[in-house]
Amino acid sequence: MKPMKVGRLMTDDVVSALAGASFREVARLLAEHDIGGLPVVDDDDHVVGVVCGSDLLTRRSPTARGVMTAPAVTVHAEEAAPDAARLMVRRGVARLPVVDEEERLVGIVTRRDLLRVFLRPDAEIGRRIREELLADAMALPADAVDVHVLDGVVTLEGRLRRRSQTVMLLRLAERVEGVVSVVDRLSARDDDTPLPPPSPRTAHRFSE
Repeated sequence: MKPMKVGRLMTDDVVSALAGASFREVARLLAEHDIGGLPVVDDDDHVVGVVCGSDLLTRRSPTARGVMTAPAVTVHAEEAAPDAARLMVRRGVARLPVVDEEERLVGIVTRRDLLRVFLRPDAEIGRRIREELLADAMALPADAVDVHVLDGVVTLEGRLRRRSQTVMLLRLAERVEGVVSVVDRLSARDDDTPLPPPSPRTAHRFSE
């Protein structure tokens, strides 16, 4: 199962401003396009920051470089949309410039775009976990684990044979489109996960 990529959700017709653009030009772009923020780029289209409407209200500078927030929080088009959503929440931003391998601007994805990923019916999320994860990806019976979904929060409860299976199932479930979080109520008969490396021994020096 492959999660939806950022590239499928992003807008590639991006309104951006050069770092040397005037304060008035940035304000005009935000108002003219009715957007809450825009990426700031250099002459080679590398993203150097982001300007939001609130920046214009709290900061005063002749140019975009002086009011932008930097460095910008960016994502790549091939990143999974759920990962981008978590990054957005973790960093407290409402939009993410999308960049290519050379960090040049290729699009933008907003909170509204990513919300579309999470607007999946609970029944569909549960079905995908049972059929695509348990049955297809892990070759387990679809009823090997009790799957409960409420408002995108998935609770997995049951006992599997190996601890590594529970770890894999949790990781895969987190990446299912529409999943907000996963509650772990899994157990395993055998713990086959690698043991942590032993702590280095302290060398003692004895005087003769």
